[in-house]
Amino acid sequence: MLLDGISFKNTGYFSSLICDYLDENPQLKPFYNRFPSIENFKGQIEEKASSFNLDSRLTLVKALKEQYETVETSELTLSHIDALQNENTFTITTGHQLNLFTGPLYFLYKIVSTINLSRDLKEAYPDYNFVPVYWMATEDHDFEEINYFNFNGKKVHWNRIASGAVGELSTEGLDDVFNLFDLELGTSKNAEYLKQLFKSAYLEHGNLADATRYLANELFKDYGLVIIDANHKTLKQQLVPYIKEELFSNTSFTNVSETNAQLSAVSSDYTIQVNPREINVFYIKEGLRERIVFENESFSVLNTEISWTKSEIEKELQEFPERFSPNVITRPLYQEVILPNLCYIGGGGELAYWFQLKQFFNKVNVPFPVLLLRNSVLIETESQHKKLQNLNISTTDIFLKQSTFINKKVREISNIDIDFSEQKDTLQKQFEDLYALAEQTDKSFLGAVKAQEIKQIKGLENLEKRLLKAQKKALADQVSRMTDLQNELFPNQSLQERNTNFSQFYLEYGAQLIPELIKHLNPLNKEFSLLKL
Repeated sequence: MLLDGISFKNTGYFSSLICDYLDENPQLKPFYNRFPSIENFKGQIEEKASSFNLDSRLTLVKALKEQYETVETSELTLSHIDALQNENTFTITTGHQLNLFTGPLYFLYKIVSTINLSRDLKEAYPDYNFVPVYWMATEDHDFEEINYFNFNGKKVHWNRIASGAVGELSTEGLDDVFNLFDLELGTSKNAEYLKQLFKSAYLEHGNLADATRYLANELFKDYGLVIIDANHKTLKQQLVPYIKEELFSNTSFTNVSETNAQLSAVSSDYTIQVNPREINVFYIKEGLRERIVFENESFSVLNTEISWTKSEIEKELQEFPERFSPNVITRPLYQEVILPNLCYIGGGGELAYWFQLKQFFNKVNVPFPVLLLRNSVLIETESQHKKLQNLNISTTDIFLKQSTFINKKVREISNIDIDFSEQKDTLQKQFEDLYALAEQTDKSFLGAVKAQEIKQIKGLENLEKRLLKAQKKALADQVSRMTDLQNELFPNQSLQERNTNFSQFYLEYGAQLIPELIKHLNPLNKEFSLLKL
């Protein structure tokens, strides 16, 4: 059941850039194409249709069918793959790392947003088809970011030495991880399902890409999700002209650097997510993923003996495009080159770096997708919901930082007034008279008056803090219950969705978990959702 919503701004967990985007601040308009509304997708469809050709569609479908040869999936997913050959079919895409057992909860929310937007668009534009796509980040190399998940406050960790693209990593050693996870799960029906899911994904597949494809397909095949691994030779061939441009003209470096300066000029509060390098491409082989650099009139791969002249690297690119891997700057371009994509759905950090890319896309003449902030959710159990009600804790209250939250609630439930705002206002008015008196008599006394004002205001503040501390002690039971409840809902004082693994909720809610998310989450709703299952 959908309980409530709170604006992203009022959660305190989203950047000013994302909040300004959701408010449609006109100063941000140069950094994106179309704002995500149902009406705006009409123009996006027309723009993408005019630039995406049949050959690209056929290449995409051929590659997907190869990747699904050994995957047991739904008729809906297979029909979606076939439909991509047709000029009236488009994709809605999200992407994510190959986190162990999906990683944090927001993996689910990204895909649910993608599925639900595809459905909404089909209803609004029945003459077109919309396919939800999950782009696996198989070429990523940040193993330390993906080798664990959190379950019931414990880290389930995969310890191993890793190098190269994570999608090619062997799943050897994950049987030990499974044995540890097994001990935590118990023996309920839902626990047995989770055990089988983990075993089938990671103990019956040879690498992390295949394991993740199996896992995502099992969770979402009933909704027609199409999963793509873009680390594929025929798909990479379409990127060859753009990699050439990257190697020889430094196009992304120039354009993204200019955009970064423009974004910073709009607001000093906007954090630049990524800074481009002169060449934003990696070279990959088995166990290797390192940057390509240009130094001393030759191209080379960092930390290796590999090097080329200009003609040699061009030959290497033509013959082995699969060895060239886009980084965070060029990966979004790769996505939009090989997919008939209308919209990218991601978290706040992801959208922030997409805003840096609009000028680059314009320069290479590739349509820029609609950018949509994924659904964000706080799931409350029945017990937690009742406790919130009994303690009279509002949605706004529970999102406050813990010290602010506790201080606010103590003031509310206290039988004495420990807010000295009125006394401070009175004191400041008295000092205004003293400033006026000093001005008329001897201005050299202004400094002494100011020092006395600061001293007395600080004295009031210290007294207020001491009284508040004493009252917290007197109300220790209520403070403890409120603190424990917030810690349950915000593990490690961070958002639940950025910390907790889906298995923790599947253990309690079972097969209804994903259908309930599909049912209640509106991808175009510009609020953080609170959900009670």
